[in-house]
Amino acid sequence: MIVAVTGVILIVFVVGHLLGNLQIFLGPDWINGYAQHLRDLGPLLWLIRLFLLAAVVIHIYVTIQLAIENRRARPEPYVDREYVKATFASRHMVISGLIVLAFIIYHLAHFTVRVTDPRFALLKADPLGHYDVYSMMVYGFQNYYVSAFYIVGLFLLTLHLSHGSSSFFQSLGFNDKKLTPRLAVGGRIFAWLLFIGYTAIPVAILLGFIRPAQQL
Repeated sequence: MIVAVTGVILIVFVVGHLLGNLQIFLGPDWINGYAQHLRDLGPLLWLIRLFLLAAVVIHIYVTIQLAIENRRARPEPYVDREYVKATFASRHMVISGLIVLAFIIYHLAHFTVRVTDPRFALLKADPLGHYDVYSMMVYGFQNYYVSAFYIVGLFLLTLHLSHGSSSFFQSLGFNDKKLTPRLAVGGRIFAWLLFIGYTAIPVAILLGFIRPAQQL
C-alpha cells in the first residue's frame, strides 16, 4: 500500500511536470513565465521538492524491501519458469526504478542545479526579467548524448509506469476480474503517452523545430 500511495504521488508529479514542460512549444514567454511562477513560490517550492524526494526515497526503499522478502520466501529458484501474467516491466520494477532514480539525479543536476553545462550561466534574463529556461532547455537537448540519455531514461520510466500506473489499484484493494485487465491496458497506454509527450521535446529540438531565443 505504501508503494502504491507514493507511486500515485509521483505519477501526479510526472503528469504535472510534463504539462509544464510542453509549454516550450508555445514559445519562450510561456515556459519562462511558468518557471518564474514556480520560483515565486519560494519556500513552498522547496517544501514540495522535499515532499517529492521523500516520496521517491520511501517508494524505492519499500519496493526493495518487498523484493527482498519475496526472494527470502523462495530462496530456491524455479527449475522451469513460465510467466503467465507477469510482464517484463513487472518483473524488473526494482532495476528500472533504480535506473530511473539515477536519471532523476542527473536531470536535477542538469536543469535544476544547472551544473552540467557551463553555457547555462551565460544566459541572460528575458525582457520580462525571467530566467531564459526556454533557451536553457534548447541548448541542453541540442547535445545528442544528453538527449539520447534522456530518451533511454524515459523509456525505462515508461516500462516502470506501464505496470505501476495500473497495479496500484490492485495494491489498494480494487480487484475486479473485468476491471483489472482494462486497467492494465489503460496503464500501458497512459505510460506510452507520457513517453511520447516527454520525448517530443528533445526530438523537436534536435530536428531544429525549436531554436534558442538567444545565441551564445
